[in-house]
Amino acid sequence: MPQRLILVAKVKSPHLGSTLREALPVLLDRGWTVIGEPGLEEAWVQAGLDRSRLKIDLNLGASEDPADLCLVLGGDGTLLYAARRVGLRGTPILGINLGSLGFLTAHPVSGAREAVEAFLTGSLVPDVRPMLEAELWRKDFLLTRQTVLNDAVVAKGALARIMDMRLRVGGQDAGPMKADGLIVATPTGSTAYALSAGGPIMYPSLEAFVIAPICPHTLTLRPSVVPASLPISITLEDAEDAHLTLDGQVGHRVLPGDEVRLRRAEARITLLQQPGLDFFALLQQKLHWGDR
Repeated sequence: MPQRLILVAKVKSPHLGSTLREALPVLLDRGWTVIGEPGLEEAWVQAGLDRSRLKIDLNLGASEDPADLCLVLGGDGTLLYAARRVGLRGTPILGINLGSLGFLTAHPVSGAREAVEAFLTGSLVPDVRPMLEAELWRKDFLLTRQTVLNDAVVAKGALARIMDMRLRVGGQDAGPMKADGLIVATPTGSTAYALSAGGPIMYPSLEAFVIAPICPHTLTLRPSVVPASLPISITLEDAEDAHLTLDGQVGHRVLPGDEVRLRRAEARITLLQQPGLDFFALLQQKLHWGDR
């Protein structure tokens, strides 16, 4: 049976066509089946690839066994989307960065072909990341359940007043909170929104979550790190316009009395990284540590 590739890409990137031209032939020449969403067709043809070799599937192979590889061509947002749609099914993810930051899509676009060849020779290193499962409850009704790689954020709208929330960690009352919102992030998500809110940078393999308030009413309310084994609960007590945002991409309206329940997900995501990848070297590169 041919090996299968799920291709997820930022279709508006000006680098997509050239990257497809560089990275895909090495797989197509080996008989791989390539599965992608409809938006890929134009870039695929522009890259000069055989249109018959691209299988369009809105569900990205969800009805079949897990694919052998998910190739992400884009930025971290594209990879987060792929993690939820494909990575949760156990398919390893190889990210090629077509943007500028790229914490998760760590392979540069200039080395796209080399990264795919490294996968084929088995020289890439699996980097397994913990994930966060989020549930939104209204009374006794489960409104949504989603597993995310980065974070879950309860926050107010642009013109709404400050929110009243109650936080519980591991069944213990962590007290009432007045703030513009609250971020619960995985170690992977600690370099995203939580970092902007003053949270710590966490090593990716840590089994812990960071809880970071957004613009708290009390200045002594600071970000904290808790074991991933402890469930977290956020109950909205009073707010005019509040939303639960998952990985910065999926949003839900939250009403007073609603409860957001968070816990470590059973599923994990596997990213394929370069051998000897130095996390602190990556931080220096992406965050410009040491620059003057």
